[in-house]
Amino acid sequence: MKRQILGATLAPLALLVSACSQQAATPPQQTSIEPAPVVQTSTNVYEQEALVKIAKLKGMMDEAEQRGFDTQREKTIIWFSEQFLTFAQWDEDNYDAVVALFGYERYYAPDKERLARELPDFERKKVIQILDVGIESLRQVLAGEITRRPVNLVDWQNTTAEDNMFVSNGKPIFPYDYFSKTVGQPLTNTDVYNDHLGALYHGGENLYPVDHDRAINSFLLKEDGTFDEELMKELTSIPDTNIGFLVYWIMGIPEWVEAREPEVRKGRSLFTGFDVDNPLARELWGKIIRRTAELTKGKKVTELGFVLANEPHWYAEKGHWTQRYKEMNSISSYTLNKFRDWLDRKYSGDISSLNTNWGTSFTNFGDVEIEIPIDPVLLGTPKWYDWSRYNMDRGTDWFTFMQSELHAVNPEADTHIKIMPRMFMYNERSGGIDVEALTELTTMIGHDAKALGSPNIRPGRSSAWIERYAYYWNGVGMFHDFIESVAPDKINVNSESHFLSSGQWRDLEMRTSYVRSVYWLATLQGMDANMGWFWARDPDGSPEDRLEGELNFFDPALAGSFAGSNNMQPHVTNEVTQVMYDLNSFSEEIVALREQKRPLRFFYTETTAINTKNYMTERFKLYEEFFFEGFPLGFVTQNIIQKQDNGLWDVVVVYQTSHVTDQEFEALQSYLDNGGTVVLDSLESLSLNEYGQARNAQLQQSKGKLVVMPEGSGIAEIKQAAMAYVGNESQDIIIEEDNGEAFKTTMWRQVQREDGSYLVNVLNLGHNEAKLSLTLRSGQDVTMTDMMTGNAVNSDFTLPSEGVLLLEVTPK
Repeated sequence: MKRQILGATLAPLALLVSACSQQAATPPQQTSIEPAPVVQTSTNVYEQEALVKIAKLKGMMDEAEQRGFDTQREKTIIWFSEQFLTFAQWDEDNYDAVVALFGYERYYAPDKERLARELPDFERKKVIQILDVGIESLRQVLAGEITRRPVNLVDWQNTTAEDNMFVSNGKPIFPYDYFSKTVGQPLTNTDVYNDHLGALYHGGENLYPVDHDRAINSFLLKEDGTFDEELMKELTSIPDTNIGFLVYWIMGIPEWVEAREPEVRKGRSLFTGFDVDNPLARELWGKIIRRTAELTKGKKVTELGFVLANEPHWYAEKGHWTQRYKEMNSISSYTLNKFRDWLDRKYSGDISSLNTNWGTSFTNFGDVEIEIPIDPVLLGTPKWYDWSRYNMDRGTDWFTFMQSELHAVNPEADTHIKIMPRMFMYNERSGGIDVEALTELTTMIGHDAKALGSPNIRPGRSSAWIERYAYYWNGVGMFHDFIESVAPDKINVNSESHFLSSGQWRDLEMRTSYVRSVYWLATLQGMDANMGWFWARDPDGSPEDRLEGELNFFDPALAGSFAGSNNMQPHVTNEVTQVMYDLNSFSEEIVALREQKRPLRFFYTETTAINTKNYMTERFKLYEEFFFEGFPLGFVTQNIIQKQDNGLWDVVVVYQTSHVTDQEFEALQSYLDNGGTVVLDSLESLSLNEYGQARNAQLQQSKGKLVVMPEGSGIAEIKQAAMAYVGNESQDIIIEEDNGEAFKTTMWRQVQREDGSYLVNVLNLGHNEAKLSLTLRSGQDVTMTDMMTGNAVNSDFTLPSEGVLLLEVTPK
């Protein structure tokens, strides 16, 4: 029997990656798993009802299989139903432990006793709910009322990473699993690694205290230069059967390094526990990366790449929330000297220019000093810009080093970084992360994009989005469109999707319609694989080891993630797998829909973002206005203009972008010189350089088309002007929307197929049912089929809140 949940001193916050373990074995045959039968000894009325419905659904499955129908969807419903009935019984038998779990989350703590009492029957009722849905769906199949595609299962052993997608059995596939998954269970446990939960192998777990919590970490190398072979076994013992991913966990640093390098902790951040400029730290990590690259070369666990870091950031401004963790509260002499060298290059060796900009009187660049954390009152000044821009370049330099060390041994190794969307979406630019540069650097796109399915549970946090939308979607909208614009031909991996819960929100009564919509939207926007946050139940129903003190430490921060999460929500966890089944069954159609021209692009620059307070807030207002017009949106930067085919878009919109470097200005002018089209919101945009100095030059139309909006033009007027230059081929399908509001909430995408028909994907992100009317621009009549059911759909139709519809539209 496991110990009850323990109280303990607060450990450092750690969103811990699930990991590998134990001995090699033959590949688990996930699809043949038969759940253990539920012993019918309970007198609970809800469990009895659920058991009756399980039996009914199994009987219907037998008939369906005899008639040649695929029943994988129902197998998963049965599996989750029986699992959560076991979980409910554990929760009922361990009331005190469940009270403690609710108590660790301050949102639930005041009502923890009631919630703990109600949880077992809540779970049983939700089991009944998913069984009812499954029974009705299979009834419709057996009655011939709907036609379903068979599930296209992920081949967990043989899926491969191709140029811009994962491929399984010759078709695109979207692998899924959970990040941080039942630590303490072996990878070969098919109750944890299967089609229902996902079966990606993660590297690598071990049972060490908090600061030693990853196999690929700083503690692999000993002071004498040899490797800790016992710890290394946590990596080398991963079975070479299933595909997976590995994580470089750079949170800690050995004591022997600190003894030799007293500055090694200066400039650290939460998940990067040392100074990345420190030469000994780099030597340590260079050796670790090269050795682990050698040991894992050609192994299936690397198919989804090496995650170079977990949520890296180096916020260096006073008053930022990260200061509570003593992040970036000073910088080392190594960082300062690198900054001095950077300034020397930036100012071409002219110290007088720096002194003019900074209002200082340094004799040479070797004398330059700067106070870190920097005072945000300096925002908009040259000193603020120089440090913020250098801080980004510093981060990029570190990851360039890591990737170079890896590729020196294994040139074919794929890489990505778990970049927080806030590094792009939020206004702050003191965090040391250049999203564009890092997306260009790694061989795969990496991030942990989030959404909010319900209002923010934290006091003082805004949920203004709820006035318009059923959920907060911008992290899977605008963020994806930016990274996909930067790297359109790379695989996109969300290595910690917070679509189900996070520190900012959770909802026990989470809507299954939300789950389906957000996973569908993210995949349509470019997500190729996702590992959700998080799965923390052992097969017997008890919370995993880290929540029960069996790893010699206990993390209340992690424990606080359990309450109100999918670990208590059979309806949510089942729906994740069901929507992934459907996405994979229509994977070729989804890929066709998302691999379309992005005809309208927004010009983006870190230069204005660094220098102004609300650049990203204004970006989203502009983006939002165009998002519901039926075609993919995109971005351009100096690099995109210079490196990509400019024929991939029709028009560039420049909006409230006051500061650009000369190189950025010249890139836009070159685009016009080559026949491009630019809509400029006003002559105030592009008028300043990175130091706030006036630019004499203005954009010239040249061989292109330059539209300068009249003074005072708002977003609506800018939209009207820009839409005039979007090619008709991007707007063959027209959908008119009436949702009872003055704004649109239905987004759709379209692509014409070789036979002349169209694929159309429609999602309603609003609160209200949307009355929709679909027509062809040509005026031809159409026939429409719901591809999920095989049923005909009228050209005038309705879509409920959070509804998802995949249509085949054929001109008559």
